[in-house]
Amino acid sequence: MSHGLYLYGIFPSPGPTGLALEGLDQQPVQTQVIEDFVFLYSEAKQARYLASRRNLLGHEKVLEKAMGEGYRTVLPLRFGLTIQDWQTVNEQLIAPRSAEMKALLARLEGYREVGVKVFWDAEAELQRLMAENATLRAERDRMSGRNLSMDEVVRIGQAIEQAMDARRNAIITAFRNGLSALAIEVVENDNLTEAMVYNAAFLIPWETEVAFSQQVEAIDQQFPDRLKIRYNNFTAPYNFAQLN
Repeated sequence: MSHGLYLYGIFPSPGPTGLALEGLDQQPVQTQVIEDFVFLYSEAKQARYLASRRNLLGHEKVLEKAMGEGYRTVLPLRFGLTIQDWQTVNEQLIAPRSAEMKALLARLEGYREVGVKVFWDAEAELQRLMAENATLRAERDRMSGRNLSMDEVVRIGQAIEQAMDARRNAIITAFRNGLSALAIEVVENDNLTEAMVYNAAFLIPWETEVAFSQQVEAIDQQFPDRLKIRYNNFTAPYNFAQLN
C-alpha cells in the first residue's frame, strides 16, 4: 500500500541521473524535476516513519551515495518528510521559496560539511587535574579524614569545578581556533552527552578536507591520550542548508 512519496533531498538541475539507489522500505529512489530543482524520492510504504537508527541511516545513505556519484550540491530534507503529490511541493515550497533555495544551493556549491565531536573521560581528567595542581591536591589532602563544614565542601567543590571548566574551555578553544580559520562557516551545536566536550560542524571547500583532517589530528596531539574524537568527513550539509 502506498502512503505517498518520501523525500530525501533537493539538487540543482539537471541533478542526479541514472542512480541505482535503494531507499527506505527497499524502494527504488527516483527523481522528479520541478522548475530548476531535482527532488530525490521513493514511494512511501508507511504513513509515518519512526526515527530508528535503521531509518535514519537509510535516509542519510541515499544522499551520501548520490553525493558520492558526483552530485555534491544538495539541500538535504529532514527525515520523515512525505507528501501526497507534487502539487503540494509546488504550492508550499517552490512557489514561496524558489529564490531562497537557489541562493542557498549557489552558496553550497563547491563546499562540504564535516563534523567534529570531541569527548573526554571526566573521571580520568579529574585525576589528571589533581596530579597536576599541587594547590588543589594539598587542599583535598588537608581535608581528608575531617568532618567538613558545608562552606568547606562548597569551597573545594567550586575550586575543582572551576579548574575542570578551565581544562574543558582550553580544549574547546584549541579546536575552535584551530579549525574555524579553515572553514567559511561554523555551526557549534549542543553537547549530546556528559562526556562530550565540543560538537561542531564546519563548511569547507571540498578539496581542503585532507588538510582539515590533518589539523584535527594535530589538535588532538596537543592533548595526548586525553580525548576521543569522532570526525565525519562526508555528510549532507544539514547544518548549513537551513531555509530561514
